Amino acid sequence: MSDYDNPLQGAFPRPGKALRVVLIGVFTVWLAFAVGLNWAGASESVFLLLCGNTERILHGEVWRLFTAPWLHMPTGTLSHVLSAMLGLYFLSPQLESRWGSARFARFLALAALCAYGTQMLAELVLPSSLALRVEGDGGYFYGAIPIVEAIAIAWALSFKGQTVRLFMVLPVTSTGLIVFVIATSLMYVVIAAQGPSGLISPFGGMAAGWLFGGSTPSPFRRFWLKLRLAKLDVEARQEARERRRRASKAGLRVISGGRDDEDSDKDPESRDRDGRWLN
Repeated sequence: MSDYDNPLQGAFPRPGKALRVVLIGVFTVWLAFAVGLNWAGASESVFLLLCGNTERILHGEVWRLFTAPWLHMPTGTLSHVLSAMLGLYFLSPQLESRWGSARFARFLALAALCAYGTQMLAELVLPSSLALRVEGDGGYFYGAIPIVEAIAIAWALSFKGQTVRLFMVLPVTSTGLIVFVIATSLMYVVIAAQGPSGLISPFGGMAAGWLFGGSTPSPFRRFWLKLRLAKLDVEARQEARERRRRASKAGLRVISGGRDDEDSDKDPESRDRDGRWLN
């Protein structure tokens, strides 16, 4: 691997096909809403229609779970979209190179669903006073930051012992990256810093990073394969019992064949012409 391909050596990584599509998509969606809301007089309701919202999703607007990760704050700040794109850009290429574009794309989709599914679950099970404290911007959640945290955990577990430059400057080990990601999310909870993605979705993203990307095969795939193997074992045992039951019901049994030497002397006619025993 050349330095150009290795983000850990300070060079710019080369995005794979899936990552290029994601980066272009995130930037295009952000730019469209930024221009539309700030300069073209577009209504904010269009933006909110695509954001995640627990109540609206439970009332059938399921598309919000799939569109929310593509949205980023279109007014007032650049940090939201830039943080997401830089996080995707610097950690994802190695993962996509190792996994392939198909698995990487599936991982991003599962991480998004897991992150915002966790956010929804927290808002549903927590008392209303606490649910209001952990929800996203005005009750809506959106953005790719929880997915970036999933990628960070997956990268750290997949490339143990390697070093990455945090903020493109500070070198940290894979273990240090995990500690940093978890500690940062916990501190946001402590100070109740409600952000666009909500306070709980990053933990769902981190869980997805371990579950779907922690190794090859992933912990989820290993668990699934064990379930499949257990199911096949049960089916094989059931089939064996069924064969024995059918054989017993048919009344068939095995009869021992052959003759001993004494019988052969008494009944020489029991041999055929080539001298073998007749059955």
